[in-house]
Amino acid sequence: MEEANQITNETTRKSQILLVDDEPGLRTAVKTFLEDEGFDITIAVDGEEGWEKAQQIFPDLIISDIMMPRCNGYTLLERIREDERLSGTPVIFLTAKGMTLDRTQGYLAGVDDYISKPFDPDELAARVKNVIKRQERLLKEAARFADTDVSKMAKQITEIRSMLTNKNSGNQENAVSIPTFTPREASVLQLVAEGLMNKEIARQLETSIRNVEKYVSRLFIKTSTSSRTELVRYALENHLVK
Repeated sequence: MEEANQITNETTRKSQILLVDDEPGLRTAVKTFLEDEGFDITIAVDGEEGWEKAQQIFPDLIISDIMMPRCNGYTLLERIREDERLSGTPVIFLTAKGMTLDRTQGYLAGVDDYISKPFDPDELAARVKNVIKRQERLLKEAARFADTDVSKMAKQITEIRSMLTNKNSGNQENAVSIPTFTPREASVLQLVAEGLMNKEIARQLETSIRNVEKYVSRLFIKTSTSSRTELVRYALENHLVK
């Protein structure tokens, strides 16, 4: 019963948005409007505070102004994209600058969408919902591969290890180009190979299940695999895990 209630709570969880802007009036207006649209809003007065709060709440989306004191939007975006825990977080720039050059710079820096002030509240809500839904689709795709039964997964891993142990070590296959993994990706790969599921991995690494799903998705892409079994086989064959 408790587990069912937990699932219900996760399903009904409001999307968490971090709003970063140094204009008090705009912060209040956007916060009120988006809360009325059903979002949970956390505010920051500049990029530096936005960076600190992003590391605390791990938002589903960041909406940020560009021109701000201490740390501007581009610097904040750069920090987000370089942080393993936050790099997959979508970012929307909300700014008075609407020139093509500014938009191009934002997209090249890795921003997901761009809205110029003054903006239409309904358009803002529509873009926010679109970005969040797109992110959810990506995460669901990653989670789709995480639904393997734990006991079945453990059995498959044992079989793979046994097969590789009995394999003639003298028969070397063609060299495979091994991708580079970040330390956190390597940690997730090791735990996947040990048969742990996303919830267990999140607990061990002290991060969210959503972040684990992002790491697993990146591992699928980097290794050109499409399931946890294929990923474990790849890791064992190439001696990437213990």
